[in-house]
Amino acid sequence: MEYPIGIEMTKDYLSFEVSKAAYKLVHDVMLTKPGENVVITADSSSDRRVAEAIANAAFTVGGNPVLIYYPTSELAYSEPIAPIGAAVSHADIWIEIAYASIMHCESFRKALDFGCRYINLTGLDVTMLTNCIGKIDYNLQVQLGETIKRIIEEADEILVTDDNGTNLHAYNKGRKVRHSGQFATQKGYPIMMGGQISWSPIEETIEGTLVFDAALFPPTELGMLHENIRLTFKEGVVISIEGGKEAAIFKTWLDSFNDPNMYRMAHYSLGFNPAVTKPTGRIVEDERIFGCMEFGIGSQGKAIMGKFWTAASHTDGIVSRPSIILDGVPFEEKGRYVHPEVVGIIKKMGVTGY
Repeated sequence: MEYPIGIEMTKDYLSFEVSKAAYKLVHDVMLTKPGENVVITADSSSDRRVAEAIANAAFTVGGNPVLIYYPTSELAYSEPIAPIGAAVSHADIWIEIAYASIMHCESFRKALDFGCRYINLTGLDVTMLTNCIGKIDYNLQVQLGETIKRIIEEADEILVTDDNGTNLHAYNKGRKVRHSGQFATQKGYPIMMGGQISWSPIEETIEGTLVFDAALFPPTELGMLHENIRLTFKEGVVISIEGGKEAAIFKTWLDSFNDPNMYRMAHYSLGFNPAVTKPTGRIVEDERIFGCMEFGIGSQGKAIMGKFWTAASHTDGIVSRPSIILDGVPFEEKGRYVHPEVVGIIKKMGVTGY
């Protein structure tokens, strides 16, 4: 990644803002209570300033912070070495900022069974922390997410199109929607950074073409995309992958697992964090580009409330300017939300362009 200003990697860059945002994350979002064990996992690709700020904030509110650093794995979502797995599977709160996330692995599932309150903040650096958490009106953002969640749940037919060639059709048939950008109020329920809802239409009804045009991760060789990757779906399963060099990398990665579940559509997601306006290569941030759609392929967690299955891994790709039609009515047009109720909340949030 390039840092054109030349100061972002200094130790004290945004130090005041980082401290405030880390406290907000620990106290307001994760709802840390005195005496709770707070495990922060960070790999060698993580921003240590962020990891230490979170640990300091956890200690400030009376928690017991445990900060774990380890080498970056080449395989995201894979089981870590035993000491890491043992620590997270007995945490009250687990804050993951590792670039190669271990979400979806066996230790992750054990942590949720234990009742851990988990948040995935893969690739969180000081800029992402201060902008996407520190500066956001979290209450309004949660209100927006709840509103979008209700509207999606009330719809049956969903058509997603894009000028990039995306044309994907499916039916919800009463499926519930997961609002992942919530406050950590429930034990054993994983959350994500604010600004996303996710769900799975009836898997066998997912048909058509999906074109990733902004970001895709993993495999770790990818991140920000420089060329489109075109997927064709039949009954919720990828049957072809087309494009250039990056499409070939993606196909080779999927094929390497020799796991048919790696080709299944796991979830649809909508992004609405006003601090994110373009892709950065950090997938948790890219998934929240305001107005984007993100699609997960591979493992489908229980929280999605779909069929639920495990796979060797999981990947997420971004469509940056989708149009969404719900039961024949436009909900979003070329990356801009048009539903009146949604637009009303967005205006309260002060989002540019609304």
